[in-house]
Amino acid sequence: MDNREEVREFLTSRRAKITPNQAGLPSGTRRRVPGLRRSEVAALADMSVEYYAKLERGNLTGVSPAVLEALARALRLDDAERAHLLHLAQAADGTDALTRPRRRHTKDQWRPHRSLQWTLDAITAGPAFVRNGRMDILAANALARAFYTDVYAAPHNQANLARFNFLDPASRRFYPDWDQAADVAVAILRTEAGRNPHDKDLHDLVGELSTRSDDFRTRWGAHNVRHHGTGTKRFHHQTVGDLTLAYEGLEMAAEPGLTLTIYTAEPCSPSEEGLRLLATWAATREADPAETSPAG
Repeated sequence: MDNREEVREFLTSRRAKITPNQAGLPSGTRRRVPGLRRSEVAALADMSVEYYAKLERGNLTGVSPAVLEALARALRLDDAERAHLLHLAQAADGTDALTRPRRRHTKDQWRPHRSLQWTLDAITAGPAFVRNGRMDILAANALARAFYTDVYAAPHNQANLARFNFLDPASRRFYPDWDQAADVAVAILRTEAGRNPHDKDLHDLVGELSTRSDDFRTRWGAHNVRHHGTGTKRFHHQTVGDLTLAYEGLEMAAEPGLTLTIYTAEPCSPSEEGLRLLATWAATREADPAETSPAG
């Protein structure tokens, strides 16, 4: 994942997504490229075609914030895409703190502080867990371990949500909206690749998933990014059935690059009852691992 290649493919893919009509330009009848031409993007960004071509070849070194903003406007980037473009430019310069090597937060090297695990364990109404940008689950409360029982069940998942999503057939049942879950997983990894381009573990994960999953490879090539902070998802848990849960993702100030995610259910809903049942099953299972059902 060379930065120049990443920049080139991101800008090219964004340009291809915009129709002339969306940009307020005449569509014409003889267009040989999807989306806008380079000359049209350059005109919209108020820069020369030669300079835009240089940027699209992957050279963002030394580009000013004003130019990046003009480019974001011309390409109609959303907030997540603007942030991704900024991270790519910072990585190209190699001067911003975001691009310096960070603690890698691998499962083998990182352990939660006692106070963090206490905090997770104090959350009893819903699953709560900490993940890194590669989607490794690094710490979890009892309800999260029970919630993600399929993820933990197969050793080849390595407690990684992206591997589970694309390499474990159980994910097709767990995520009723599987395509949406797959899109989100890839967007999280693509965002992390822009923010932390020198992460070898991330490179290895992307290489593994690209080799083993056509679904992943197609999505990775789309270069889509997104903010993943709040929303609602549907799940089907093998023990308690269907769950519709709201989630909040909180960036951890004390551990840059890690996210604390908490799932909750609407009060007095069937999903809230499902989480209570799951909590009972989790407590029973931790007391006796041989137990496999909430009725046990």
